[in-house]
Amino acid sequence: MGRQRRAQPKRLAYKLREIRRRLDLSQQEMAERLQHVPSPPYPGLISRYEQGKAEPSLLVLLEYARFAGISMDVLVDDKQNLPKK
Repeated sequence: MGRQRRAQPKRLAYKLREIRRRLDLSQQEMAERLQHVPSPPYPGLISRYEQGKAEPSLLVLLEYARFAGISMDVLVDDKQNLPKK
C-alpha cells in the first residue's frame, strides 16, 4: 500500500512560477535566495515545484509569499489570484 500525497492546490505551481518570473529570477537565483530556509531547495527542486511534481515546505511557501508581498493564503487558495504587479 503506497503512501498518498496530501491534496495540493491546483494553481500553486503556476503561482510559484509567476512569482519567480515577476521577480525576474532564474530557478538558480530563486534557489540561492532560499538558502537560509531549513532544507533549502536546489534549482531542480524549484523546477519540480513549478511543474506541480513536488510540494514546497511551509517555510519555503512563506518565503515566496514574502518575496511577492502577499499572504500565504493567496498562494494556497485556488480561489484567490496573485495581485497585479
